[in-house]
Amino acid sequence: MADDIAISVRDLGVLFRRNRRGRRNIKDLFGGAARRARPNEFWALRHVSFDVTQGEAIGVVGRNGQGKSTLLKLVAGVLLPDEGEVVINGGVAPLIEITGGFVNDLTVRENVRLTAGLHGMPKAEIARRFDDIIGFAELEDFVDTPYKHLSSGMKVRLAFSVVSQLEEPILLVDEVLAVGDKAFREKCYRRIDELLAEGRTLFFVSHNEKDLRRFCTRGLYLDKGALKLDGSIGDVLDAYNADYAPR
Repeated sequence: MADDIAISVRDLGVLFRRNRRGRRNIKDLFGGAARRARPNEFWALRHVSFDVTQGEAIGVVGRNGQGKSTLLKLVAGVLLPDEGEVVINGGVAPLIEITGGFVNDLTVRENVRLTAGLHGMPKAEIARRFDDIIGFAELEDFVDTPYKHLSSGMKVRLAFSVVSQLEEPILLVDEVLAVGDKAFREKCYRRIDELLAEGRTLFFVSHNEKDLRRFCTRGLYLDKGALKLDGSIGDVLDAYNADYAPR
């Protein structure tokens, strides 16, 4: 992979099942490949290929259930593909699920140390950045509060604050910021602007057209698990809106 490529995706595919009740019969076992496919299986993504250069800001567009979050999790390494591959040049800082990596019975203080450590931040660096993490999350009065007692907005603030302090070159952001209040959301967006100015790569999944146009220069339009369009964010959003505009 070339040095200027941050993410390389080749012929990516992942197979899901709608439920666990499907069974095959004798005819299926001795039939062709099509008959041997398990009942109720479907390709959440298939034949998806693209490259992301370092410093690019990519927005992923599509209706619910079209593979956007699945693609993000494949890039993050949370899911493994059934076909193809994802190659990452450097580490990733994933903000995908607000509960990911946090333990309900641990305090905010303990969770910061645990989560940042799991992402590879050394203990000395965690200690150095701890006050900034808590200050950004606006949780100074809740440092010794168990995580399970935080509101959903507090959890979002803590997750974003920890992840945005990681030095990883690639930032993965799902739509979790939609849960936070408007003032903190703007604070997060300013932080994303700072990270992009530092040359970080952004992989951003959102239904918010304003946010996509603000951060992203390029878009990926997913439809029925396939990459329908890879182009400028304006062209991608125009195509998506044309497909799903009220008739």
